[in-house]
Amino acid sequence: MENKLIQEIQLLHEQVCDALGNPCRVMILYALRDRPRFVTDMASELELPQSSVSRHLKVLRDSGLVHPQRDGSAVFYHLTDHRVIEALDLLRGIMSDRLVKQAKIADAAHHESW
Repeated sequence: MENKLIQEIQLLHEQVCDALGNPCRVMILYALRDRPRFVTDMASELELPQSSVSRHLKVLRDSGLVHPQRDGSAVFYHLTDHRVIEALDLLRGIMSDRLVKQAKIADAAHHESW
């Protein structure tokens, strides 16, 4: 495997995959899909403590997936690159297809046992 590809994969894992490794962070990204949001709004919508949302946002900010902006004393966040949502949608599509396939296999196995 070429060295450049190996380096890119390592960076991808370190900077993006680790940040996406928590369902709360993925939900936060989806909450930011349509518009920038204040931390308090996301905490309310996601039914999470504000401190938890802030902690997850720090990880997403450190990974470069979100960017904060001040509005007086409040901070709102926006996606740095909307392609992250496209990537997540692709992964969700793959997962959905796998689940459908598994359900068909389970259904066929169930009918064969009768």
